[in-house]
Amino acid sequence: MPIALADLLTEQQVILRLSSRKPANAIREIVDVLASDIGGRKIANPEVFLEQVLARERTHPSIVENGVVFPHARTDLVDEIVIGVGRSRAGIRFGENQHRANLIFVIGVPERLLSDYLVCVGTIARLAKDDAIRSRLLNVETAREFVDALTADSV
Repeated sequence: MPIALADLLTEQQVILRLSSRKPANAIREIVDVLASDIGGRKIANPEVFLEQVLARERTHPSIVENGVVFPHARTDLVDEIVIGVGRSRAGIRFGENQHRANLIFVIGVPERLLSDYLVCVGTIARLAKDDAIRSRLLNVETAREFVDALTADSV
């Protein structure tokens, strides 16, 4: 049975005001939050995980759609899917087309959970396409409201 978003995301994994303006720095900021406390899910080596995500971004840049981007790594450094989210009201330019991403979902996934990962990203992407949900995600004031807005319709 696929993993529900509500089981993957806690308010500790959400940064509502990214201080970074460059993609690599924003990804680092999100990985730092993941490394500190992610509800029991662990990244074995956060620095190596960060380098894996950045290496993938260099070779296969993430595509921004609807102001949302999904930098990720398939890695043996995690036993379960891990997700961290950063929000930038101004947006951070990602990828070859340099479109602005307002919501950045950094994801780590073990190879054995590839199908769960695809369901997870598909669910987030579908929710982000919904103007009302995306507007709530961009405008909520607390991390708890962000998680609630993202998970309310995805269970």
